[in-house]
Amino acid sequence: MSATDTAERSAASSPESSESKADRLAEFLRAEAADGETYFKAKFIADDVDLSPKEIGALIVRLQDSMQDLEIEKWSYTGATTWRVTQR
Repeated sequence: MSATDTAERSAASSPESSESKADRLAEFLRAEAADGETYFKAKFIADDVDLSPKEIGALIVRLQDSMQDLEIEKWSYTGATTWRVTQR
């Protein structure tokens, strides 16, 4: 493992980095649900929010409880979790 890899991992696990990732995902979800509701799978929006599907999965669980303006719920599972996002 190189020094660059170590530095990137440290930056990726820092609280500040995690917050900006959560903020980026939250803004994306707000925009997508602006017309009422949206459904998504992490693997299909990963490029749009510049996060891995694994990162999205971890963040979406945190956002479920912290976002007052959106309701986020597991909707179904077919090959990957489908999430439903609606405005409150």
